[in-house]
Amino acid sequence: MLVAIGAAIAVMTGIGAGIGIGMATSKAVEAIARQPEAESKISKALLLGCALAEATAIYGFVIGLLIVIMLG
Repeated sequence: MLVAIGAAIAVMTGIGAGIGIGMATSKAVEAIARQPEAESKISKALLLGCALAEATAIYGFVIGLLIVIMLG
């Protein structure tokens, strides 16, 4: 029972990553609408930020999987 709860908490990092990526994309679209000439710089920063946020979600998933496999 406690193993499942621990794994669920570890996998919840995906929620935070999803919210973060959504907010970053929203702000990037707003910034591009205000300054179309800065699109390439904004897009590069957006992709880097999304990759880091997604990596955090993947780490949480892997930790949750390891908890279930090792302790479950």
